[in-house]
Amino acid sequence: MKTRKYSELKVKIYPDRTQMGAGAATDAAECIRMLLNKKDEINCVFAAAPSQNDFLAALVSDKSIDWTRINAYHMDDYVGLKQGSPQSFSGFLNNAIFSKVPFKSVNLLNGEADPETEARRYDHLLRTHKTDIVLMGIGENGHIAFNDPGVADFHDEKFVKIATLDEVCRMQQVHDKCFATIDDVPKSAFTVTVPGLMAADYHFCIVPTKLKACAVKKMLEGPISEDCPASILKTRCNARLYLDLDSASLLN
Repeated sequence: MKTRKYSELKVKIYPDRTQMGAGAATDAAECIRMLLNKKDEINCVFAAAPSQNDFLAALVSDKSIDWTRINAYHMDDYVGLKQGSPQSFSGFLNNAIFSKVPFKSVNLLNGEADPETEARRYDHLLRTHKTDIVLMGIGENGHIAFNDPGVADFHDEKFVKIATLDEVCRMQQVHDKCFATIDDVPKSAFTVTVPGLMAADYHFCIVPTKLKACAVKKMLEGPISEDCPASILKTRCNARLYLDLDSASLLN
């Protein structure tokens, strides 16, 4: 494992994605335990994507975590999909972690609800229950949640909004085998905004595979800019980025 630092962001590079996921889970579990020593309960926001599989599997297997004192949220989901359906992000997270450990509460976005009303409801939830930890990835276009280039606003007044998804973002869902073709991928989604994500005290960002190598290079070696929304993590002293050799392969 190698370590680097880009501005405030600490980066760990592992030989493969299995070791990367295990390393990220070890660090996230340590942070969770530290916070639960100080507070009765904490709030965690999760990302839903195959890139998170190794990390989530390792986190679920950690018996040191008192899940009964953790409230779970997720950072995005498609507008129009039934809650818990196989292609929804709530469905992915239910299979990967929400159904596997005894959270105090699991708070899901409802894709079938009126979009603006649901966005306001979830926005209120996140504002009234301050996020302690965000567990996240980045997209092939450098997005965080569904804050794509052109959608991301580092000064957004909202914590949750409706985003129109760009073609690169939608094609990633095909690469991830979540949909058969790009025409099957919904064109809009709920997303926690950049300020909504950055309101958390701690960020653990897990990014494997060569498909993410260009985005990782732009994120780390380019400017902090809405053109690469993930670059905002370089401003966070309590953020950690976890890479495998593939996703780190284009770094200088």
